[in-house]
Amino acid sequence: MAFQGPGGAGGQYVPPHLRGMAMGAPPPPPPPGQVMGGFGGFGAPGAVYEDHGDRGGRGGYGGGGYGAPRGGGYGGRGGYGGGFGDRRGGFSGPPRGEGGAPGIGGVGFNRPYDDPFKKAEAEKAEIDALYGAENTGINFDAYEDIPVETSGKDVPSPVNKFEDLNLPQCMLDNIKRCKFTKPTPVQRYSITIGLAGRDLMACAQTGSGKTAAFCFPIIASMLLKGYQPAAGRNSRKALPGALVLAPTRELTSQIYDEARKFTYMTGLRPVVIYGGAPAPNQLRDLERGCDMLVATPGRLSDFIERGRVGLSAILFLCLDEADRMLDMGFEPQIRRIVEQEDMPPVGQRQTLMFSATFPKEIQRLAADFLSNYVFLTVGRVGSSTDLIVQHIEYVSPDEKQNTLLDLISTVEQGLTLVFVETKRGADELERILTRNQLPATSIHGDRSQEQREMALRSFKSGKTPVMVATDVAARGLDIPHVTHVINYDLPKDIDDYVHRIGRTGRAGHKGLATAFFTDSDAPLARSLVEVLTETNQTVPGWLQNFAARTPGYGQKSRRGGGRFGGRDFRKDNYGGGGGGYGGGGGGYGGGGYGGGGGYNRGGGGYGGGGYGSGGGGYGGGGYGGGGYGGGGGYGHQSAWD
Repeated sequence: MAFQGPGGAGGQYVPPHLRGMAMGAPPPPPPPGQVMGGFGGFGAPGAVYEDHGDRGGRGGYGGGGYGAPRGGGYGGRGGYGGGFGDRRGGFSGPPRGEGGAPGIGGVGFNRPYDDPFKKAEAEKAEIDALYGAENTGINFDAYEDIPVETSGKDVPSPVNKFEDLNLPQCMLDNIKRCKFTKPTPVQRYSITIGLAGRDLMACAQTGSGKTAAFCFPIIASMLLKGYQPAAGRNSRKALPGALVLAPTRELTSQIYDEARKFTYMTGLRPVVIYGGAPAPNQLRDLERGCDMLVATPGRLSDFIERGRVGLSAILFLCLDEADRMLDMGFEPQIRRIVEQEDMPPVGQRQTLMFSATFPKEIQRLAADFLSNYVFLTVGRVGSSTDLIVQHIEYVSPDEKQNTLLDLISTVEQGLTLVFVETKRGADELERILTRNQLPATSIHGDRSQEQREMALRSFKSGKTPVMVATDVAARGLDIPHVTHVINYDLPKDIDDYVHRIGRTGRAGHKGLATAFFTDSDAPLARSLVEVLTETNQTVPGWLQNFAARTPGYGQKSRRGGGRFGGRDFRKDNYGGGGGGYGGGGGGYGGGGYGGGGGYNRGGGGYGGGGYGSGGGGYGGGGYGGGGYGGGGGYGHQSAWD
């Protein structure tokens, strides 16, 4: 048997660790704790990809490697010797590859190769778990009488069956996996409008199928139009084709899970990013490829500034809970993302906006991001039925705790969601409930992402059937089996009340909503009476007395939505003239929305004495005309504050 010396057979160089071995013998296993690296095994020059090692463990000897701290490799073609971060070892022709920088070339991510087949099996099992999650079901009978209104030019006709839509077969298969039998009202209209390429502002209660209503047309359009990723897999900068923005971490995670179900076996890859979670993990996920990005505005802005996400390839933009996005301080961030980055402008991308409520002032802001859009409003589930039974109880502040304990003690089944106004109040109420042998958890903005996810899991599973929450949980979350919503503290705004009670009575199922009313809630009395009246609920006489003391009681509803969460503000403004959309005097803010001084021009315009009161309005001398940051200014003692 021949053994190899320093020169090897035929004078060829043999690495020290192979000297003295029998020729043709397999290399010894790597030392404990090190990872096989490099592409291809030891052997002749130009070794094939035998072991498929992914970026050498600690450097890699190019061809197969032990993980010595070298960048390149000994072997026929040098090989990938590892690399640090995005820098790989050399892939060179000479016998010794250049590799990454000596000393750091092999650090890489120090992870073993992931078998693609095992990875695919694991992903399939995860998707199956998503599909297999208990379906809340939809009581379609409750939807039959739900009113729907559309406005705009040439609105596409709705459909009554998924099979009537121009959807790829892989999507129809996923719809069956989701156990969807027929589209809900918002889906009947939204999907056809989206597939027609139209911009859309849709007003529909959460729980009525909104996520599918915007995901289906986006995904289908990308597939039908032969979408090709602008950036390849493993690219340092992600260039998604679709962007979905949502205000909270929980809602982005929920949308992402739904998107994964809808994109299964389509070749499209959704990714989610949000604050409160480790950025490196999300960046690595982006590097693996991103066709559809679901994000919170803050984390997205961060990644854009880092140069890790670009918006130049965006074909579809969607804002979920758009009224909250534009109303809770996100508006400057949204404008920067949509208007000041490299995203294609209005008219060159398709924009979809969804929310349960769209007040007129929010519609005016949202219109800046849309072109020739369709306004769709679907009546609230419960507006023409008794799906959500609402009770308003008059209590004194010092009676609240005992009233809550008595109320929760009577609930035998289902989950109870209790809303409070402050984070401190949420923690305190959780402790009180727990001390009284009522298992409870809480969720609010000061909790870490891990704590919030644990609280949601515990609540959904029924381990803690009571959850105390601030409004962070009021928007968009789909929590099955919430049978009772309690407004321990009433919100200041009636639209927040609508969003809160929408956590129960979801998808056509029945629910109960109870609110504790104190003297300090008197300013909300008139709006509460309007909501109770339009949803065919019993209005307590004492509440009517509170409302009667409100200025303007008995006049036309200020909400403008009736049984809907909003009415197309363009209907009130078409025709120009005095106060028209862009007309002369009057209009939105005294100077007219676009009239007078106009948007970003002159002294009147958007806020010239209007949104708010006095002479300041929204931004003092107009939104841009002395206003947005100047003059009265956005945030400088303006009505917005």
